[in-house]
Amino acid sequence: MPKLDNFDIGILEALQEDARATNVEIAERVNLSPSPCLRRIRNLEKTGVIRGYRADIDRKEVGLGLTVFVEIKVGQHSKENSELQQAALLAMPEVTAAFLISGTADFLAEVVVEDLSAYERFLTEKLLVLPAVSDIRSNFAIRTVKAASPLKLPAPK
Repeated sequence: MPKLDNFDIGILEALQEDARATNVEIAERVNLSPSPCLRRIRNLEKTGVIRGYRADIDRKEVGLGLTVFVEIKVGQHSKENSELQQAALLAMPEVTAAFLISGTADFLAEVVVEDLSAYERFLTEKLLVLPAVSDIRSNFAIRTVKAASPLKLPAPK
């Protein structure tokens, strides 16, 4: 993990706020000249701190009106079964986020689809056919209170 200083934190905060900001705008915001700022951005990308850039799309505006949080329990715990489930979840474009968790389930997946009929197809054709799955619980989002937002970055040590 690279050691981040105040300039790096400032750059990351600026990019989280507006990833389309120009290097000059970011440099001004963090009180650096453009060349060192660009070097720092490239280094943050190279080291994997910045994983990519993407548009924040309104799900409903593109016809994806249903978000479901799916708890998946695996019947037989093994490294192989865990890896199979992870690979399957990674391959499903409807799964926008997935986590290995502790508690009553083994995985928690965020699934985004058009509507209830689309979720039923996803559930029956993709989730229920996964090997070693012993239980699936679906929790439907009624309203988004807070969506993915910028990270509150810790101060440099």
